[in-house]
Amino acid sequence: MRRSHVTTVSLLVALALAACTNAKDVLEPSAITPPAASTQPATQGSSAATVPAPAPPTAAKAATTAGAPAAAPVTSAQAAAILSKTRLQIAPIVGASVEAATPLTAELQIRAKQRGITLAGSQDQTATHVLKGYFSAMTEGKDTTVIYVWDVYDLSGNRLHRINGQMKAPSTGSGAGADSWKSVSPATMQAIADQTIDQFAAFLSGKAS
Repeated sequence: MRRSHVTTVSLLVALALAACTNAKDVLEPSAITPPAASTQPATQGSSAATVPAPAPPTAAKAATTAGAPAAAPVTSAQAAAILSKTRLQIAPIVGASVEAATPLTAELQIRAKQRGITLAGSQDQTATHVLKGYFSAMTEGKDTTVIYVWDVYDLSGNRLHRINGQMKAPSTGSGAGADSWKSVSPATMQAIADQTIDQFAAFLSGKAS
């Protein structure tokens, strides 16, 4: 009977110790093993970690940009409308003799009218563009070469475009050096005028190179 009592007491003591151990494990925070998901609380609590960074352009967006239709070329009707609104003022020609400049300016007027461009007078404040030309002529043997440069300006004096070129033609006289202009035929200056207006019209239409 005594042995039974001792055994019972031992069991009670063992149960009491077990109860104390379990209570300690629950009440002491250090005894709680943190779950795997909470091993980095600072990172999860930060807004930088929870808000994703902006994604790079997707392939779909890139494909849309790459596949965007190109600007439609200017149609003949649109080009004609642009030219019809243009009022071109031609500044005095620099470098050419009066004899050579006369057929040039006359042909500029004719060609401009053919292309639908209105020429404005030197005092016309409604001009949209100003054309300034610089010329020189060189005679070599039986040929004379006319070199020309045209600058296109707006009314504020900003240069918008440059047209340049040269034309070689058989000499019509014996001019040389400063007298080379005597060897330039009216047909040569008229051809330069035609090319000038055509290139100016191409610039206005957005087709200039």
